[in-house]
Amino acid sequence: MTNKKLTQLKEWLKESNLDCALLTNPESIAYFSGFKSDPHERVLALAIFPFTNPFLFTPSLEAEDAKASNWPFSVYGYLDNENPWSILSEKINSTTSNIKNIAIEKSSLTVERFELLNHFFNHSTFSNVSEIIQEMKVTKDSDELRRMIEAGKWADKALEIGFNSIKVGVTEEEIVAEIEYQLKKQGIKEMSFETMVLAGDHAASPHGVPGQRKIEENDMVLFDLGVVFDGYTSDVTRVAIFGTPSIEAEKIYSIVLKAHTAAIEAVRPGVTAGQLDKIARDIITIEGYGDYFTHRLGHGLGSSVHEFPSIMKDSELIIKEGMCFSIEPGIYVPGVAGVRIEDCLYVTEDGCELFTKTSTSFKSII
Repeated sequence: MTNKKLTQLKEWLKESNLDCALLTNPESIAYFSGFKSDPHERVLALAIFPFTNPFLFTPSLEAEDAKASNWPFSVYGYLDNENPWSILSEKINSTTSNIKNIAIEKSSLTVERFELLNHFFNHSTFSNVSEIIQEMKVTKDSDELRRMIEAGKWADKALEIGFNSIKVGVTEEEIVAEIEYQLKKQGIKEMSFETMVLAGDHAASPHGVPGQRKIEENDMVLFDLGVVFDGYTSDVTRVAIFGTPSIEAEKIYSIVLKAHTAAIEAVRPGVTAGQLDKIARDIITIEGYGDYFTHRLGHGLGSSVHEFPSIMKDSELIIKEGMCFSIEPGIYVPGVAGVRIEDCLYVTEDGCELFTKTSTSFKSII
């Protein structure tokens, strides 16, 4: 996968008459090199050239890890007391001469870092590589799908652990801790994002933070979680029914499930992202809860859990085979309930397949 993606980007550099692509976003670097790292405040970079081999540029404390990864090309390191931009510019200039046109990630490179880079290449022009990377990542190959399918299985396992942890008096935070502890025991080192467990009316905040709210009988408990498997992510949301919720909460659940099912059934190559959003949103709006569906229908995912495309209102993006994204309608009524049902999927020749299989039926777990 890595060599094929690198080759694609090298060809783009040739066609665009660019001398170098300098990637500084750790997610992009992992996508093209296979080396995943969080450099914190330090500089991590991947330099790719049209006619010669690329190289990784890392803090010295990570250089050996980079060399021990599957990265087959050069790795250069620098010490904390050294100027990384000075050393990086020297390595680029020694790899290829007469640098005039450099592609950078405008969507993620900070102004401060751009100014430092520009100081050493003040006679060069800068183009944007973010858009071509976005286009490359939007459809997944068979190896990427394999990893995401496995990540989906582990997300289902995480939900199972979470459901089994629900009992009266246990807190949201305690359930989160149990999910992540059990997964780590089984070899899952990283979640896609901070695991969300929200009980009862606490779930009416779409991005609520788990806390000391204790589970009560007749609560609905919202789980939003995902895992990272071999560099690729999963993302799923389910609402566990604990006892017998209120009549309105049950009604909200049935409406969200109807919207979720209809949107997934409509996924196929040729429809637009906006059409998918409209299908789900119209169902919720007709039932009188349109003002309580406050976010887009879905987002792309792959090596990162939120990436292009956005499945949102009025988007004319045409869905293509191999795209991966979420379908996650929701209704959030303060003081009453919050319900979101989410599955991530990949688009097939004539429909789609879900990465996660946990049942969405309205069924009490006690």
